[in-house]
Amino acid sequence: MLRTLAVSGYRSLRDVVLPLEELTVVTGANGSGKSNLYRALRLLTSAARGDLVGAVAREGGLPSLLWAGSEDGGGQGTVRRNPIAVQLGFASDELGYLVDLGIPQASQNSVFARDPEIKREQVFAGRLAKPATLLIDRLRAQTRVRDGAWVSLDQKLAPFESIVTDLADGDTAPELLGLRRIMNGWRFYDHFRVDADAPARRPQVGTRSPLLAHDGSNLAAVWATVHDAGFGHLLDSAVDEAFPGSRVRVEASDGNLRLTLSQPGLLRPLDAAELSDGTLRYLLLCAALLPARPAPLTVLNEPESSLHASLLAPLANLVRAAAAQTQVLLVSHAPGLIDAIPDAHRISLERRIDGTVVEGQGLLDAPPWNWGTR
Repeated sequence: MLRTLAVSGYRSLRDVVLPLEELTVVTGANGSGKSNLYRALRLLTSAARGDLVGAVAREGGLPSLLWAGSEDGGGQGTVRRNPIAVQLGFASDELGYLVDLGIPQASQNSVFARDPEIKREQVFAGRLAKPATLLIDRLRAQTRVRDGAWVSLDQKLAPFESIVTDLADGDTAPELLGLRRIMNGWRFYDHFRVDADAPARRPQVGTRSPLLAHDGSNLAAVWATVHDAGFGHLLDSAVDEAFPGSRVRVEASDGNLRLTLSQPGLLRPLDAAELSDGTLRYLLLCAALLPARPAPLTVLNEPESSLHASLLAPLANLVRAAAAQTQVLLVSHAPGLIDAIPDAHRISLERRIDGTVVEGQGLLDAPPWNWGTR
């Protein structure tokens, strides 16, 4: 389970360290930094796909991600004394990871000027990176691995290469395989497409699907997989709570799966293409939160979008049911949803002149965290 999420220098998140629990709700006013937190965590996972530098470039390059205020967080801009950096990291029960991204040294006229450079990476055991817990330590091109004593590796990493995917030395395999397994298992769901051309509205080739795709394209396959695994009653109950007397079915034809919804008073079931935006979004959330094989971490960003107020209580129950099987991080500013989950660990973000802060979090309240130095 993820225990700590740390972000420094990313947009409004000048220096934020958050404690996470089985079910954590992040809330706050518009502009408080909720979306930035979601994006920062999603950006962090791109390291496990070998796409961290590319993901930063697609967001406009490092300059567009950097905290734009003064270095000390005050209201007046000053000349920076410390390295310019975006730093991202997490700690779990098993392993932790942090990465320090800096300004590229290439000419600004280069076609790759938006690519940041990876200045430092660390993999550590437990909840805090410190000399006793470090397993892999990369500083610029050089990497060392703890094997009883520290051993420096011959392989030199380019500024755009990450230890998570590009380190070839066999001695690092157990730790890096474990790290990739953790990070690749996270699922992110943010504003499903429910327009007329949305993938979830069309029949899809059906194969067993333990998890919902980020775009919801395999909705029918996930629904059928849950029923095939013997957990269909959970989905049926969630649908009945939201739409009393209704039932979702999946029909197969020539290998294609088609999702339909039967409702009281209608002479025929409605095809997914006929469902309202809110109804389809709720069904997508059911599949995301109650899959056949839950992900180790499920992150939802404002799932209440397009939902009628009457669906917030059923959605809250969905979230709580999911948290019994997986860790859930919910980002929302809907009081009707948040108040319906009173047992969740709640984090309220607040935007100040010195950046986003956690409301009520003092210096001694934040989880311990160490970024190290370059």
